[in-house]
Amino acid sequence: MLQNVLEEYGLKESSSVITAFGNGLINHTWIVESGKNKFILQRINDNIFKIPADISENITAIGNYLSIHYPQYLFVLPELTNTKKEFVHIAGQGYFRLFPFVKQSHTVDVVSSPSEAYEAAKQFGCFTRLLSGFSAEKLHITLPDFHNLSLRYLQFELAIKNGNTKRINQCESIIKYLKKQRSIATTFENICTGTNFKKRVTHHDTKISNVLFNENMQGLCVIDLDTVMPGYFISDVGDMMRTYLSPVSEEEKDFGKIEIREDYFKAIADGYLSEMNDQLTSAEKKHFVYAGKFMIYMQALRFLTDFLNNDVYYGAKYAAQNFVRANNQVVLLQKLTAKENHLNTMTC
Repeated sequence: MLQNVLEEYGLKESSSVITAFGNGLINHTWIVESGKNKFILQRINDNIFKIPADISENITAIGNYLSIHYPQYLFVLPELTNTKKEFVHIAGQGYFRLFPFVKQSHTVDVVSSPSEAYEAAKQFGCFTRLLSGFSAEKLHITLPDFHNLSLRYLQFELAIKNGNTKRINQCESIIKYLKKQRSIATTFENICTGTNFKKRVTHHDTKISNVLFNENMQGLCVIDLDTVMPGYFISDVGDMMRTYLSPVSEEEKDFGKIEIREDYFKAIADGYLSEMNDQLTSAEKKHFVYAGKFMIYMQALRFLTDFLNNDVYYGAKYAAQNFVRANNQVVLLQKLTAKENHLNTMTC
């Protein structure tokens, strides 16, 4: 299947070892070994990313800026095809790109120590800081409204009005709770209309697997830049809190296992602020914990909205999966809110 793609890069499938790689939910990824060379091959999901060329233009623009201003920064650019293009389009198969495999590097799927959380947060902070002189508005919007909490709340309200009646009745308690937390969305709206929060080059997908580590578990750089767009710092910090603070993921059905690990929070704060402390306004720093509430609340809304709409977006491996996910995130939000005042003291 990949022969036509590899030929565009001067490689042959017959003389390459191709192995599926990672567990990404959006793009398909393979390791390609050809002789002494090793690459990462990725198929872009153009059902999600409607204009793959926009991604390539963003990456090229960022890469050019960093090569001029911060040449020491490890930035992984895609390999060019035989015709000097950043990606390949094969009719009926999709869009593909090839990256060099960074030697003696690896990724991790689940954060397992505060030091890993620190290194990851530092890398995401470093990425945004180095690009502080690059106009974020030059970037294409590759996923419109990706972290638009106002839109997510509106979609939630429409699902309550037009969704599956049986499921709406089943969700009466969680719907009531999420409505009571509407102030989280109001704060986001104030951020968008105010002047105290700056739009920066923001990654928008700060899970731990989007950081390259060396053999000593030191962060090297961030990867998977498809979602890099103009945004607010709360997107990156909030996504780290949502995915690093609890020892279990949104798939966990035993909500008693959900907790806010304070040492992981401190690691995120210390790592990110070691790079971004001088970049953030005083108002932004005061909303550091809010970033976690913002992202967790939005994800709870999205999971419940999908459940009420019969699982048309995320899908479901079992009937109540999105209902479980939504309740899981509600518990995480409640536990973060309970510690909010204490956690705020760790960012001063």
